[in-house]
Amino acid sequence: MSWRGLLVSVRDAAEAAAALAGGAAIIDVKEPAHGSLGAACPGTIAAVARVVGRGRPWTMACGELIAGDGRDQAAVGRGVIRIVALLEGVWAALTPAAALPAGVKVGLAGAAGRDWRRPLAALHAGLPPGVQGVAVAYADWHRAGAPSPEEVIAAAAELGARALLIDTFDKAGGGLFACSPPGAVSAWVAAARAAGLDVALAGRLALAEIPAAWAVGPEVVALRSAVCSNGRSGRVESALVRAAVGRGGAAGAVEPPTGQPFPGVAGVIA
Repeated sequence: MSWRGLLVSVRDAAEAAAALAGGAAIIDVKEPAHGSLGAACPGTIAAVARVVGRGRPWTMACGELIAGDGRDQAAVGRGVIRIVALLEGVWAALTPAAALPAGVKVGLAGAAGRDWRRPLAALHAGLPPGVQGVAVAYADWHRAGAPSPEEVIAAAAELGARALLIDTFDKAGGGLFACSPPGAVSAWVAAARAAGLDVALAGRLALAEIPAAWAVGPEVVALRSAVCSNGRSGRVESALVRAAVGRGGAAGAVEPPTGQPFPGVAGVIA
């Protein structure tokens, strides 16, 4: 992971500007109304990329691998088609001078007991050079119906991932530390380290929990609720981002990646 520091998830270009003004090191694009890793529309994502420019890296959420609440394996294929269409829409909407995202994230809610490794590995393999596929583990994996963090970490090399996001699925529930057994977050970070992964921690972290999050040694601490005026569904406030940076999230810039267009649906689900 060439991107380190405090990540702020934004829903539009205005929030991205506020996060940058507050000193965020990384800008992540998501639509919180669509779930933990809810995807924004390609036009919104491209607008955020224009605001970020090349002064900071940016990432994007692509939703869940499983389409809707489907219970059959075909739901995986439908999810892949949706994600590919999203990515192709983003690549088409980006201006030639825009940086591609440093990383893309796909959730695994509902994927427990299914063949999720092969399609997710294919999605990661189809990303442009320099764009990382980030493996996602939900701390509340039982509630999400997702594979356990241990399963995701063990599969990371097979997935072609070099980074792991540990997040929570249920944003109405407790935050990362509240919904994890004592010592679990530290153990997951250590296991990820042993697997050669860099780590981002997220999951309704409060401002007061930021030092504890940094203490377990991630490269990235990711926030939204804590830096919004009215919780996760509110608006990102630059003053709250500055407060979060002051609690240990060092802002920094890296050279953004460049790459080629996405290869298309056939190259991913064949």
